[in-house]
Amino acid sequence: MKRLGWRAGIAAALIVIAFVFLIPSMTQELPAWWSGVLPKDKIHLGLDLQGGVHLILEVEVKKAVESYLERVVEDLKPDLRKSKIRIVDLKRRGIEGVEVTLAPDQEAKDLETLAGTTYPSFKLETGVRDDKGKIYFLSLIEQERTQIYKMAADQALETIRNRVDQFGVTEPDIRPQTGYRLLIQLPGVKDPKRAIDLIGKTARLEFKLVDEENSLEEALKGNVPAGSEILQETAVDRKTGRKATVPYLLKKRAPLTGESITDARVQLEQMGEPYVSLSFDSRGARVFERITGDNVGKRLAIVLDDKVYSAPVIRDKISGGKAQITGAFTMDDAKDLAIVLRAGALPAPVKILEERTVGPSLGKDSIDQGLKSMLIGGIIILILVAFYYRFSGLIADATLVLNIPLIMAGLAMFGATLTLPGIAGIILTIGMSVDANVLIFERIREELRMGKPARAAMEAGFARAVVTILDSNITTMIAALVLLQFGTGPVRGFAVTLMIGLVSNVLTAVFMARIVFDYLYAYKRWKTISI
Repeated sequence: MKRLGWRAGIAAALIVIAFVFLIPSMTQELPAWWSGVLPKDKIHLGLDLQGGVHLILEVEVKKAVESYLERVVEDLKPDLRKSKIRIVDLKRRGIEGVEVTLAPDQEAKDLETLAGTTYPSFKLETGVRDDKGKIYFLSLIEQERTQIYKMAADQALETIRNRVDQFGVTEPDIRPQTGYRLLIQLPGVKDPKRAIDLIGKTARLEFKLVDEENSLEEALKGNVPAGSEILQETAVDRKTGRKATVPYLLKKRAPLTGESITDARVQLEQMGEPYVSLSFDSRGARVFERITGDNVGKRLAIVLDDKVYSAPVIRDKISGGKAQITGAFTMDDAKDLAIVLRAGALPAPVKILEERTVGPSLGKDSIDQGLKSMLIGGIIILILVAFYYRFSGLIADATLVLNIPLIMAGLAMFGATLTLPGIAGIILTIGMSVDANVLIFERIREELRMGKPARAAMEAGFARAVVTILDSNITTMIAALVLLQFGTGPVRGFAVTLMIGLVSNVLTAVFMARIVFDYLYAYKRWKTISI
């Protein structure tokens, strides 16, 4: 009798805890003291139930290698001068390496020494001699190229995750795929286009000086000077809203990039127009101060992803490590720009391979259909069990109904996401719970046919059936763990609800149902079993 009281207390406590976890999902209005004491997390709905964005991106890792080789070319120039190695030409060759053309009377020994000591990731190969001089090739070793590929994909994953977190999406699913691809699912996003633009923006910020020594008109005719490039600014007339492109002739070399940014925030001008305020680290502040001090009276262009945002004239040396980006921003544009600058630039561009937007109305239809199928199937099962096993069937029905709030509470407790396949997992769990009750009740019937008293038959039925129930549930749990480990979003949703349902199944069919039977025989003095 004492053991029965303890078991009933444990069962009651489990039910109370389950409903405590469910209350935040059942009502929007919670008392002020609730969040400080009790759990407040709701059941999160997956992409297929509340709508959102599904993307598969491919990181263009070859672009990362190209950027790396371009930096090597820039680093090589001062190193060659310091080593007094005279060259005729220096350029990147695809993603293979760097081509160095030595002056005709220059010995290659110094170049071999420099390459061996300073650039161990490259293998020096002798090329052919032409009219300009002898060509050598610094070939990037394959292991280093593969490492750059991997680092670019990993950094892109982290950068996108940071952007999504700052964008405010709850329960995003962001994970790597094979072939340097990324799977991104953003449930509940109200503005899919804005989210996609935010994720896909490379956000490579550069500060470049305007080339005022050469003619822009000549460059527009095709005579672009070496070391310069033409980039465009999109200017918006604030009165008419008409857009126009303004070309700039800029020096290619960027003395300062967004890598030195420590913070980016949206501020408002006196007229209420938003702009983005930047803060640099100590190195960036020194470089920015030197650039502005050496180029007073010249124009400094702020370039993001090869688009000029503004090109103000430097009036004086700017110290303090502060700068700002102005333009025809809306508040959302300024916020998104600040997010991508804070999160950092992508190491390489990303290409959208698959894009799918699920509307909230489709998600609502999925919920309605899933709940309807669960309700219809559940009612049919309850009627059949009650009809076939009589009063014992009613006890089984009560434990079956109790399974659903226990599963939902488990989802809320572990912060899991409910998906449409997850609803299917709940329906499967109900079926397995029926199977557990059938095993117990058929075993009790078998013991009764052998002539055992009702009490002994009930105890033997539970004791002998529980081994089979545990065996079937454990093997199903192993399969669910495999699905959880290797499956994607919807499959994982199915696995999570199935695992929680299996635990709930054992609790209700074996533990709680046994409490009811023991109570009936201990307190009501039942002599027969209605089964």
